[in-house]
Amino acid sequence: MYQIRTDSTNLKELRSVIELQEGRIGNYPWTQVDSIAVSTEQKQQLEVIQSRLRNTFIDLMNASTILSRAIYPLLVLAERDDIEAWTRIELLAQYPNKFNIRAMVDGGLAKRVAGRVIPPYFLVVKVEQGTESSNPLLKVYGQMLTAACLNWNHDKNPIQTVFGCYTIGDTWKFLRAEVEGIEKERPIMRIEYSRDYVGRLESETICKILKGIVDIKTEGNSQ
Repeated sequence: MYQIRTDSTNLKELRSVIELQEGRIGNYPWTQVDSIAVSTEQKQQLEVIQSRLRNTFIDLMNASTILSRAIYPLLVLAERDDIEAWTRIELLAQYPNKFNIRAMVDGGLAKRVAGRVIPPYFLVVKVEQGTESSNPLLKVYGQMLTAACLNWNHDKNPIQTVFGCYTIGDTWKFLRAEVEGIEKERPIMRIEYSRDYVGRLESETICKILKGIVDIKTEGNSQ
């Protein structure tokens, strides 16, 4: 069976196994988060995060440092019940009729049981360092494909909605994907994109988007 590694895949390879439908950057329902509540304690934590980011050379940090200082603290604020933030986990999925796909995910939000990360995977994150980094978009596509298949194995929903994100420095770009026909010869993947969000200026909005993703997934709402 054909195997894809998300850290080295390319557009031609992905299109050889799926139908990829790339949408536009837009103000989608899942990015409209004004009504999502952030507690006073969380706002205080967000102010601390922003202050630290404003007073550092974020673009000169390596990816691990960026993850620990700029990304993971915001993921933690979106935790709810057994949905927790995590870092550095390898995912492996097998699409029934076509290919295996392997992804090393830098971070995300997922269900955790007895110290183990298990499906459903709510959000997968790819962290890059400064502006000279390689294009992370295809890596996130692959990570979302992997998560969608694992979630499908968990619940068998015919259309899987999964969220992804890549960060460059403290700038976040969110993606929403619908993956349909996982058991078929050529699955379909439809993608939407948010605008960029800068952590040192918009950490509360980023936090609300993360909370909203947890809301969407826990409530079974595929908006």
